[in-house]
Amino acid sequence: MRKTLIALMFAAALPTVAMAAAPEGPGPVGGPEGHMMGGPVGGEHGMRGKGGPFRQLDLSHEQRQQIGKLMGQQMHGRKEIVRKYLDKLPAADKQAMQSEMAAAKQKTQADIRAVLKPDQQKKFDEIVKKQEQRRAEWKEFQAWKAQQPQKAQ
Repeated sequence: MRKTLIALMFAAALPTVAMAAAPEGPGPVGGPEGHMMGGPVGGEHGMRGKGGPFRQLDLSHEQRQQIGKLMGQQMHGRKEIVRKYLDKLPAADKQAMQSEMAAAKQKTQADIRAVLKPDQQKKFDEIVKKQEQRRAEWKEFQAWKAQQPQKAQ
């Protein structure tokens, strides 16, 4: 269990380290090409592409980091607001929403997989499997964490 906990903590810290080590230059605020306000994703150039709102401002590295931090805070704030209202839903509505979201996710994954070549499909399947394993480990960790204060009493 301790090894799993350490692995989870390490996995949770990796994105932070990757963001801190992201190269300056073309790309988004503190992330890999194609994420947040960066370069093209699959050849698309919308709000997040080369013509994105912050691309025209010629921001310094520090400004990009500060804006990235602010946008991250905004994202977490939105999640908290949504969570606050979702907590007020009846259990049946929550279950229906979760089922609908799961079905939409599966459809999107199937559509993405259909676009890929066979070797890419194999790699995509491996990535999806690893993500599912990480989610299961995270749920296990959250359950363990929730039990810790109870044991201390």
